[in-house]
Amino acid sequence: MEEQALREQLPRDGPSISTGDRQLFGYVGIDAVLDQMRIKTMKTGFEFNIMVVGQSGLGKSTMVNTLFKSKISRKSTGTGYEERIPKTVHLLSVTHIVEEKGVKMKLTVTDTPGFGDQINNQNCWEPIVEFINEQYERYLREEILINRKRKIPDTRVHACVYFVPPTGHWLRPLDLEFMWRLSKITNVVPVIARADTLTLEERAEFKQKIQKDLKAHGIHVYPQVDFDEDPDDRLLNDKIREKIPFAVVGADKEHQVNGKKVLGRKTKWGIIEVENPAHCEFPLLRDLLIRSHLQDLKDITHNVHYEQYRVRRLNESNQASKGGQCLALSAVNGEPESHL
Repeated sequence: MEEQALREQLPRDGPSISTGDRQLFGYVGIDAVLDQMRIKTMKTGFEFNIMVVGQSGLGKSTMVNTLFKSKISRKSTGTGYEERIPKTVHLLSVTHIVEEKGVKMKLTVTDTPGFGDQINNQNCWEPIVEFINEQYERYLREEILINRKRKIPDTRVHACVYFVPPTGHWLRPLDLEFMWRLSKITNVVPVIARADTLTLEERAEFKQKIQKDLKAHGIHVYPQVDFDEDPDDRLLNDKIREKIPFAVVGADKEHQVNGKKVLGRKTKWGIIEVENPAHCEFPLLRDLLIRSHLQDLKDITHNVHYEQYRVRRLNESNQASKGGQCLALSAVNGEPESHL
């Protein structure tokens, strides 16, 4: 009788519930977990850190502002912090709170003024590598504390957008060297900047040259084939990889086109609409960074790039510790240090 009453209370459709060796049918409510996660995210918000790299005049700041439809990237120091590093490149980070439909995102954009602007650009990537590793180090220091924070501040770079000049030729040695080094420690997303300076035919040919260059030099840009978790991911990412690098145009001003306001750049030939797929591939870049792969970028940063850094640093620490123990043991036994 109790079982019959329970059956009558439960909906007749839905997943099965196991009660011993018998099966009851009804709604469990597992899908409510998604609502819980959404509510928690809306309350606490989340962090996303993006770095933009490229020589001056390629529209990096404008592109970031276009991505998030807000004045986020500033050429002056403004708010945020500036970390000056020797050599010709210095890094400027600006943090901004972006809110949409109740969801808050703490967005930090790091620009790299001076990169690629000098006559001699040898080793100009070193300050950027140091900066990215320093963010891993900060996270690691917090993580290994006995009494660590409930939520560790995350300043790690989740995506590095690299702006390729629209030359139409092969990638420069600087482009290849930078992407080869950075792809080993972070997610690199190459884009062709100011793509409106190329014809559609030139754009397609330039893309093919870049793809061949990346493959020939063993440079794995995001999304990396090795990190596809299932066939569906691979199917989606294969389509994205065919489009990489995205040919983009940035603009943060609105214009009237056919009675509608659109983001675009005015030229003597007309308005280039940045959100029109027929004009450029900016929508593909935005979808990748924000709408479809933002969480994946964060996951790969934590589970792959940061994990590699963490293992290396802990191994270095263990080796240093063992070396210190051997030195102390030799001193106790009266052995000269040269025996080590």
